[in-house]
Amino acid sequence: MLAYRHAFHAGNHADVLKHLVLTEVLRYMAEKDKPYTLVDTHAGAGGYSIEGQYAQKKGEYVHGVSRLWDAKDLPAPLARYLEPVRAFNPGGQLRQYPGSPAIANLLLRAEDRLRCFELHPTDYRILQTYLSTRPNTFVSDKDGFASLRGELPPPSRRGVVLMDPSYEIKSDYGKVITAAREGLERFKDGVFMVWYPQLQLLESAQLPQRLKAAADAGEGAKKGWLHVRLTVAQQENTRGIGMLGSGMFIINPPFTLHDELQECLPYLVEKLGLYDGANFLLEQRAS
Repeated sequence: MLAYRHAFHAGNHADVLKHLVLTEVLRYMAEKDKPYTLVDTHAGAGGYSIEGQYAQKKGEYVHGVSRLWDAKDLPAPLARYLEPVRAFNPGGQLRQYPGSPAIANLLLRAEDRLRCFELHPTDYRILQTYLSTRPNTFVSDKDGFASLRGELPPPSRRGVVLMDPSYEIKSDYGKVITAAREGLERFKDGVFMVWYPQLQLLESAQLPQRLKAAADAGEGAKKGWLHVRLTVAQQENTRGIGMLGSGMFIINPPFTLHDELQECLPYLVEKLGLYDGANFLLEQRAS
């Protein structure tokens, strides 16, 4: 469980999709003056060197953020996603990639609360140092799934939860469902974002349907749900990436998010696709 290091995968196609969604959600939350809380259950180290040995070993960023870096025709939401990535690279060259906590650090206001959980001891220490001066911030080396219930509902009753475990252990799929279900019971207004890898694995294929059931259970999520998936590879040409693609499932999504993703997904298929059959799925159930 503690062997996983996101540094090997930083800036890949999955990070592009995940952080595009995260950026648009956080920008939407900041449109109201009232502060909000972001809980990141699997925060990682905060930032990663693209030039370091981990990222260079597989070079996944080459087929991800690197393909967007110099593009002049980016759809507006993708341009907004790249703003914090560029801010993380003040020299103008792509040398570092910000993880979710770093993107949050760049987008959250001082009054917004940030709660990060990371089990890996090295990544936890790096993250703790990186966020040490940020106000209203708590970094923990405790289990994010187990700690989530203690963070909900947040004081301001406005909040976002990001869950993106590595799924190297199959039990993570069940833990995501349990955390989403229990989170909704405690905080029905919350925005819950779940990232998942697209694999030739039953648990991966079933996860979106199980999340739909969790979101629709009881009175159901107040603002429905949205599911997006980006498929960039087929099994024989994953080029060491391992994933066919990835998806995001958002419970109580901003009403603007569907159209923003619809604008970006054909572009991402064209830029990040590794075969002619690259495709996307975008579906939602509105409240």
